[in-house]
Amino acid sequence: MADTAFQVEVVSVEERLWSGDATFVIAQTTEGELGVLAHHEPLFGQLISGGAVAIDTVSGERLSAAIRGGFLSVTGEKVTVLADGAEWASSLVESDVRRALESAAEGSDEQAVAQGQLRAIEFLANK
Repeated sequence: MADTAFQVEVVSVEERLWSGDATFVIAQTTEGELGVLAHHEPLFGQLISGGAVAIDTVSGERLSAAIRGGFLSVTGEKVTVLADGAEWASSLVESDVRRALESAAEGSDEQAVAQGQLRAIEFLANK
């Protein structure tokens, strides 16, 4: 593994969603948006409900997932995303997500989910 790469694992309550090598991870935590490169200082953070995670793989692909809470663990060699729930942005239709966001009640779980989905789509589009 190259010196700029590190292991990433994305796990939800239901299943292991992805495992592989990456060069960069972006996560939305309760303390703000966090970018992680190889050899990052160890940390443990709480992921926001209605947030997103983006992963730049060593092959140059960007993966992005909407996250419904959970935790982020960072060591010098590995990043683990432990999500309460997650879905890949590539499986979402932006127009459907925007409609869901518009119809969701302010402060509702549905609004948070739609916001996370939209963030994940934007992460994917803004590589």
